[in-house]
Amino acid sequence: MTDRRPAREWDADLYDALSTPLTARGIALLDRVSFRPSDRVLDAGCGTGRVSAALLERLPAGEVIALDGSAAMVDRARALVGDDPRVTLVRADLGEPLPLASPVDAVVSTSTLHWVPEHPRLFRNLAAVIRPGGSLHVDCGGEGNIGEVVEILGDLGESHPWFFSGVAETETALADAGFRDVRVWLSDDPVAVAPDRLEDYLATVVLGTHLAERSADAGRKLVRRVASRMTVPRFDYVRLNIDARRASATAS
Repeated sequence: MTDRRPAREWDADLYDALSTPLTARGIALLDRVSFRPSDRVLDAGCGTGRVSAALLERLPAGEVIALDGSAAMVDRARALVGDDPRVTLVRADLGEPLPLASPVDAVVSTSTLHWVPEHPRLFRNLAAVIRPGGSLHVDCGGEGNIGEVVEILGDLGESHPWFFSGVAETETALADAGFRDVRVWLSDDPVAVAPDRLEDYLATVVLGTHLAERSADAGRKLVRRVASRMTVPRFDYVRLNIDARRASATAS
């Protein structure tokens, strides 16, 4: 059961301390893309800026727009990459038209787009800031992602804020938004968490939206209830991967 909830703030420092598996996914995504040294690239959902920093290494004459909806995340990213003149930091909601002054050559996004519930609108927003012929590269939660946690929440009578899309519906949404050469696939990427960090990981990376709606005591109780019902301290991540190209102006 998915519902739509307003954007929230994140504990950026704790997230940064727990986000090594997510950063590794981001680096793997960058490794599959052939950037030109002078490309202008949007990191859509930059978090604490660790993937943006890796992206800068691949763009010696380029530019990175590091965008996130959380002020705390943008501030944390600024502390990491904000002194680099090739970086522009932007706070914006990916569910709304993006406030970029000029188009980008590519958009990369890791561990983010499943937080945006209306993917057809989201892909139109991204297409609008990519130059004709530019590219989109995504890793996010896909159909079946963290299935055990979703099932536990349902058993507890809780909805969730995630949009875990499948391949066919994603292909259709991308095509409708003007993308071509679309490649979409799902992949398993389970992540084990140290038992003594499980509750922190749940509270910060997974259930933060649920906690934002509760008192501190009620939030702790929910985290403990979910943690106690998990069979092992591991998250059965299923990733939705996307490579696509915005149609050129001459495409029919």
